[in-house]
Amino acid sequence: MVKIALITGSTRTPRVGPSVASWVLDILKASSASEGLEIEPVAIADYNLPVYDEPVMPANVPSFQQFTKEHSKKWSAKIASFQGYIFVVPEYNGSLAGATKNAIDYLYSEWPGKAAAVISYGVYGGNRANEHLSWSLENVFKLKVAETKVKLAFAPGFGPGTDMFKAVVEGELGEDSKKAWQESKGDVVKQLEEIKALLEEQAKLAEPKE
Repeated sequence: MVKIALITGSTRTPRVGPSVASWVLDILKASSASEGLEIEPVAIADYNLPVYDEPVMPANVPSFQQFTKEHSKKWSAKIASFQGYIFVVPEYNGSLAGATKNAIDYLYSEWPGKAAAVISYGVYGGNRANEHLSWSLENVFKLKVAETKVKLAFAPGFGPGTDMFKAVVEGELGEDSKKAWQESKGDVVKQLEEIKALLEEQAKLAEPKE
């Protein structure tokens, strides 16, 4: 069984990220594209990662040195156990959330050659966070990133009772936003199909030549 991590990037409280990830997971589980895959939710918040505090560069693990902190070891082991990743990330102040970037930067050897997709959310769909993460995953960490990018914008309006207020202040995903996102369901499934294709391509390249 091929394992895919559905990674929730936000760590602040309150946060709407878990509800967005749950919305994504329901779509994937209902799709035939998930056949043959084990999709496991992974929340960065559960690992309580401090700002990187190891005495070794991530790129030197495990070739030259090992992680020394338990939180690093647990995070490394979890990420290494997957063949692909779907990142569900917010946009904060025009880029990735610091905790999301920190968690990704904790590791290096666990990422290369695997497949990934990026789903962002925010006032304007998290455009810049999506672009920044996609570029970093592909060009720095050497993952194969799905061409389809999903960008989920909250329903317009800000003030008590609006979806934006519920998301930012209360950490709740509003019904108007979920209705607006209906047209993105096909792209969510398409991303998973692209991940499967990328993994199949990698498997063929790894086959011994006659």
